Amino acid sequence: MPRTVRDVVFVDGVRTPFGKAGPKGIYHETRADDLVVKAIRELLRRNPGLDPKKIDEVAVAATTQIGDQGLTIGRTAGILAGLPTSVPGYSIDRMCAGALTAVTTVAGSVAFGAYDVAIAGGVEHMGRHPMGEGVDPNPRFVSEKLVAESALFMGMTAENLHDRYPSITKQRADEYAVRSQEKAAKAYANGKIQADLVPVSVRRTNEEAGETGWGLVTADEPMRPGTTLENLANLKTPFRVHGRVTAGNAAGLNDGATASLIASEDFARENNLPVKMRLVSYSFAGVEPEVMGYGPIPATEKALAQAGLSISDIGLFEINEAFAVQVLAFLEHYGIADDDARVNQYGGAIAFGHPLASSGVRLMTQLARQFEEQPEVRYGLTTMCVGFGMGATVIWENPHFEGDK
Repeated sequence: MPRTVRDVVFVDGVRTPFGKAGPKGIYHETRADDLVVKAIRELLRRNPGLDPKKIDEVAVAATTQIGDQGLTIGRTAGILAGLPTSVPGYSIDRMCAGALTAVTTVAGSVAFGAYDVAIAGGVEHMGRHPMGEGVDPNPRFVSEKLVAESALFMGMTAENLHDRYPSITKQRADEYAVRSQEKAAKAYANGKIQADLVPVSVRRTNEEAGETGWGLVTADEPMRPGTTLENLANLKTPFRVHGRVTAGNAAGLNDGATASLIASEDFARENNLPVKMRLVSYSFAGVEPEVMGYGPIPATEKALAQAGLSISDIGLFEINEAFAVQVLAFLEHYGIADDDARVNQYGGAIAFGHPLASSGVRLMTQLARQFEEQPEVRYGLTTMCVGFGMGATVIWENPHFEGDK
């Protein structure tokens, strides 16, 4: 029987506060799958009109799919969250764009008509599972010069991108990083972030006192709202002597989870679910792994072409800040100013953190909030670079758009 493509919408999205990876981080004694469970349960709580039995799929991304991030986490987290056993699930991996790919994958199924509504998100517990844990890259990559050795180290790829864009100096990167921290602090002060955060109860052990206690996490841990250029100027450049990439102008190592509801627009309307964004197009692109951060540029070119739009049609940008240079390269390519008001209005990963596979949905929740506040904007995009030389872009339409009214 012939099928007609259906409109796909972003119904809702939530995330845990993001934490710092490691023994001192807030989630050191919290399991990765429990973070996903918190996010799924919050989605259901916020949308009581959705019958859990109607959920067609749970797609959860993780870059390191072992331990408490393994065992087909989409399925296991769904069961742990209390979804009916009739709801299937799977895990997915596209490194940093994991959650974004989970969204686009289920969106394709919704558009085709195989699903009506699905949960898509991601998790990364970089404290429990450091980047590269258990990985065994084929020696042919280097021995046959398929890629340079720097392609295997994200910080080095950022230095390579600086080489490609010599106009993007360390000072420009630091200035961008300071603005990200300032915008994130302002967004928190204005209550723009908290509405989509899931409070998480955490157990912490004080080794010095020999005591174990519980606390409630309600805010992102990595933020440094008082950051100044002077603070950043003398930070070490760990990836290259006299380099330009530092801990201050890059996202850190983080823990956290996200989840979203993706549905057909008809299903959402019929079930009284909110419609926060309408999917227009999405695209992925490959680039040289040595300059991974360049990826959002060709991915955006493809997504714009699919949508019949130009970059001037985009009124809001949510660009993942894996590294400041990666965002600045995107802006420079399109002739957009470093401090353009349309870009990352609430700040980005340099402030909030970047728990790899979870971050795509954070971009979406922030864009959805901005759409609601700015009905004069019709289109926005979420984009990110991806390890081993890829980019990912999704273009969204604002359902609140009022045009020339």
